[in-house]
Amino acid sequence: MTDTAVPPSRLGRGSTSAGFAVLWVAIKREPWIFTLSTVGSLLFGALTVADAWVLGWATDHVVLPAFRDGEIGADMLWAVLALFVGVAILRAVGIVARRLGAGIMQYRMQARYRRDVTRRYLALPMRWHQQHPTGELLSNANADVEAAWGPIAPLPMAVGTLAMMVIAVGQMFFADVVLATVGLLVFPAVIATNIVYQSRAQGWATRAQQLRAEVSEIAHESFDGAMVVKTLGREVEETERFARKARELRDVNIRVGRIRAAFDPVLAALPNVGVLVVLAVGVQRVTSGATDPGDVVTVAYLLTIVSFPIRSIGWLLGEFPRSVVGFRRVDAVLRATGEMPYGEAVVPAPPGGGGARLEVSDLAYAHTPAQPLLHDLSFTVDPGRTVALVGATASGKSTLTTLLTRLVDPDGGAVLVDGVDVRDLARGALADAVSIVPQTPFLFDDTVRGNVALGADVSDEEVWAALRVAQADGFVAALPDGLSARLGERGTSLSGGQRQRLSLARALVRRPRLLILDDATSAVDPEVEARILAGLKNGGPDGRHDTTLVVVAYRKATIGLADEVLHLEDGRIADRGTHRELLDRSPAYARLVNAYEQERETEEAAR
Repeated sequence: MTDTAVPPSRLGRGSTSAGFAVLWVAIKREPWIFTLSTVGSLLFGALTVADAWVLGWATDHVVLPAFRDGEIGADMLWAVLALFVGVAILRAVGIVARRLGAGIMQYRMQARYRRDVTRRYLALPMRWHQQHPTGELLSNANADVEAAWGPIAPLPMAVGTLAMMVIAVGQMFFADVVLATVGLLVFPAVIATNIVYQSRAQGWATRAQQLRAEVSEIAHESFDGAMVVKTLGREVEETERFARKARELRDVNIRVGRIRAAFDPVLAALPNVGVLVVLAVGVQRVTSGATDPGDVVTVAYLLTIVSFPIRSIGWLLGEFPRSVVGFRRVDAVLRATGEMPYGEAVVPAPPGGGGARLEVSDLAYAHTPAQPLLHDLSFTVDPGRTVALVGATASGKSTLTTLLTRLVDPDGGAVLVDGVDVRDLARGALADAVSIVPQTPFLFDDTVRGNVALGADVSDEEVWAALRVAQADGFVAALPDGLSARLGERGTSLSGGQRQRLSLARALVRRPRLLILDDATSAVDPEVEARILAGLKNGGPDGRHDTTLVVVAYRKATIGLADEVLHLEDGRIADRGTHRELLDRSPAYARLVNAYEQERETEEAAR
């Protein structure tokens, strides 16, 4: 959580008070930039009011004497020109400072909170991520962050124009008290109109921001599931699902636009009505000698000026509903709990390398209290040994792999690597010793080398060695650019088996002492898979690392290569032993592996 977060009690208030609370976070974060933009806005406001004084002074000292005498002195013309030009230049400086400061402040806050949200995502466990759709998370880091800091753009203008209004009102009363009083009678009407507008627009603006997130969620889900949509012929239904939500967002935005379109002309017209009244009363007062024509011009012009601050403050308040909704959604991420604590230990590396010893003790895990998945799970894998995890669907195999790599923490028990509880390891220490290759590989839109090395400081020779063990060197060498060949988004230019082998090479190039394969060769031919496992057992890429292997397996050929098989049933180890021993003594195990084999044969025959 950031050090300038808004207390939840303040976010729960109306959008106006909550909006100012959000802005206060930005002001505390960027006080000097806010000061610069505010000073620029104050300069702009003061010089805008000065225009009225120059106009009134020119009317009394240049325009009216010219009509009376029939000539204009050159000195007076130059004086008026210098005044107008000087005011214009200083006002331009104020505009630049205001806009530059507001822009820098807004973009800095957006960048800062995008980083904060991303850091929080990385700190939160997989369990939290599994409960939040990816589209919602994307919306939090993008649309919601932008909406939260949207009011920063009009903020300096609102502050400056507020000061401009105070100065202008003071100058109006200095010029003529009666005319100023008459002109300011329009203010209650402008304020009341603005309040009505805010109350009408707030609910719809809030709904529009929520719908933006929902549209993002549907879009991401549709694109991410493109293969399912295509293969099942769901293009029309998926398009209509997105279109319905997009139409709803369109209708809500139109409703907000209609409300604004109805109120904007009223807000613009009321000051003009006030100017007409001031001119009508001013003519009578000039005729009676109660005031000068220059004072009438000054008050009328200042009245047009003071209407602008009211509208600019309205623009600021108009951004609050979206801002508050966006900030609430971002703040919910920043306040989310459950991040994993880290210790300071490291996995001790034995001299000369070698596999790691894995101990699982009384492990228990449940997605929810009413849905236990693993319980009383204990086993040990000695260094350099290969253990196969075999079980029916939902028996807990993949969940166990996430516990072994500490993607989630267990509800009970412990996982130890070389005698060290993984929860006591320093951040990144487990990744130095343990790698996992998931069943569904993920490749970046990068080169082969970039996907295999993935930032690791390894040579091309090491990359090729990992590719050879993963049986991927042949097809990589056949690519037009070899290691420099780009693979496209998610590696779409490769087959499923090729993607799996590159994902395996990515793990091997880091020379892990414990390698976990979660059915990571399911799309690879059995003969190639046998060569991969044989290469792993023979020392890995450098021929020296006797890697410890934990393999989630289904094929008999793969299971048969394991030193020991753990048969999982209902979150427990139902039996353990060699593949042959389990086939002989466990009918449930024999039925399971034979069923998998028959299913594989059927799938291959269908191809």
